[in-house]
Amino acid sequence: MNRIPVTRITDTGRCGSCKSPLPPIDEPIEVDAGLFDEIVKESRVPVLVDFWAAWCGPCRMAAPEVQALAKEMAGRAVVLKVDTEANPELAARYQIQSIPNFVVLNKGKLAFQRAGLAPRTEMRRWLELAATSAA
Repeated sequence: MNRIPVTRITDTGRCGSCKSPLPPIDEPIEVDAGLFDEIVKESRVPVLVDFWAAWCGPCRMAAPEVQALAKEMAGRAVVLKVDTEANPELAARYQIQSIPNFVVLNKGKLAFQRAGLAPRTEMRRWLELAATSAA
């Protein structure tokens, strides 16, 4: 198992053992407050955060779109998932009052926030706008 530093999760790496290429992380990363803060602080690309809960039907409907977005934007964005039941302090920090709730952060700063379901094309547009506004 290769350990990838947070600063390199959007890079292509190499396996420490066999030296084969390792692609950038292409799936949502489940985070707690500590890992959330570390990734957001160190990320060189926009970060989409999906605030969700297991009991939430619309959150379960959004999950496949969030998963597909992470795969599609691998290397150009990071996708995080925050369980609001397990991490209420993160939900409070972003004043989450309804879920699913999507937050886009760029260079540690809030770029966009929206509650409710959204299609993957719209989520991708949020990330692309955040990336170009920082350039």
